[in-house]
Amino acid sequence: MRKALRWLLALGVLIGTLSTASAATAAEPEATGTTGTTGAGTVTDIKDRLLSIPGMSLIEEKPYTGYRFFVLNYTQPVDHRHPSKGTFQQRITVLHKDVSRPTVFYTGGYNVSTTPSRREPTQIVDGNQVSMEYRFFTPSRPAPADWSKLDIWQAASDQHRIFKALKSVYTKKWVSTGGSKGGMTATYYERFYPRDMDGVVAYVAPNDVVNDEDSAYDRFFTTVGTKECRDRLNAVQREALVRREPLEKKYQAYAADNGLTFGTIGSLDRAYEAVVLDYVWGFWQYSLLSDCDSIPADAARATDDEIWNSVDTISGFSAYADQGLETYTPYYYQAGTQLGAPTINFPYIEKKYIRYGYQPPRNFVPRSIPMRFQPLAMRDVDTWVRHNARHMLFVYGQNDPWGAEPFRLGKGAKDSYVFTAPGLNHGANVAGLVPDQKELATARILQWAGVASASVQADPSVARPLARFDAKLDKRDVEREPTLRP
Repeated sequence: MRKALRWLLALGVLIGTLSTASAATAAEPEATGTTGTTGAGTVTDIKDRLLSIPGMSLIEEKPYTGYRFFVLNYTQPVDHRHPSKGTFQQRITVLHKDVSRPTVFYTGGYNVSTTPSRREPTQIVDGNQVSMEYRFFTPSRPAPADWSKLDIWQAASDQHRIFKALKSVYTKKWVSTGGSKGGMTATYYERFYPRDMDGVVAYVAPNDVVNDEDSAYDRFFTTVGTKECRDRLNAVQREALVRREPLEKKYQAYAADNGLTFGTIGSLDRAYEAVVLDYVWGFWQYSLLSDCDSIPADAARATDDEIWNSVDTISGFSAYADQGLETYTPYYYQAGTQLGAPTINFPYIEKKYIRYGYQPPRNFVPRSIPMRFQPLAMRDVDTWVRHNARHMLFVYGQNDPWGAEPFRLGKGAKDSYVFTAPGLNHGANVAGLVPDQKELATARILQWAGVASASVQADPSVARPLARFDAKLDKRDVEREPTLRP
């Protein structure tokens, strides 16, 4: 299971006449719009306005020049269909710029970061950003945890309630976004609540419509990059299985030194093979073609340490230990109940060296948690996107394995796009698109957010992000996790 496991260019007349000649940049010394007027005419601080929302409470406020950043808890029902049957506290963050600016609603699909950061659409529109922790990722987990309430509709309903609660404060247009599982999350949210957002920017979002049909991934791995690079990676992966006995002894010592156990997956041997089989996938997900120089050129003559270090650097030998799996139990649960998970073949490795193959999500979730796969969940979303997408942008990386099964658009889609960034991986973004696609994507995001100037509306080629790049806020690298998942 792979980490977070980490097309169309036609534009007619642009509708809308909103001018943004007074659009601000991100270099202001103070966040503006931090006060507002209540119905009684009383001016209140933005923190007071946020905390006046029923169910909202403050965890902490962190300073950042030009913004105010809040870490908050919001009370959510465990079951949106039956709100009276218990609640839990869901963490969100608010990067506040100005109530007169648009708002970007971000989720990564996992835990929320409590460090101020700005996603690419937030920089493009120079807006506020609301970020949500996905339900069942601690501490946003009901106690006791009824895992049957972890599904894509319940999570979309979390976003819907947060949006409704904050819309009274941030009244301008909203755009949702997310990368990888977060891109999937933004798409599912649009499917179930299509009237909430004014636009969607989904990055590197996998679309596993038929869970048992994964030939697209096999085809991907026969063509990605160069033959020389593929051969290097394949040889190291095979060699790690050929040398299973000495390297597993090294793994046993590593596990003992780091207090790792393997109760969930079942054995150190199963965990070892899972890490090794993730190796090639992990390289292409998080590395660039230029990184092939770091892969041992002659695996057969490489030392055990060289093979171990290469696999550990890319896949991570702690990934399938109980301690590595625990944080991501909600993801593996969803992969095994709705999202699906890819399975690939290894034709360059003799069958005698592979004992388990790509293991199913069931192997990565404690047996005390029941799981049953729902094969129609992804088919429903895929069909909806093809026929109903409005104001949706999907961005993929050419060399990212997760893009082998992308979202596609049908005749019913309107003002929606699927673009692929050449040579990029799981960190693909608008900035990495070819120039005409980057300009069009930027123009559409600005238009959806209601901040496209008259010149951008007349000529998308002049579209540029409204906020200047901030090296601390605007992370452009792939967010790596300890194991391979979207």
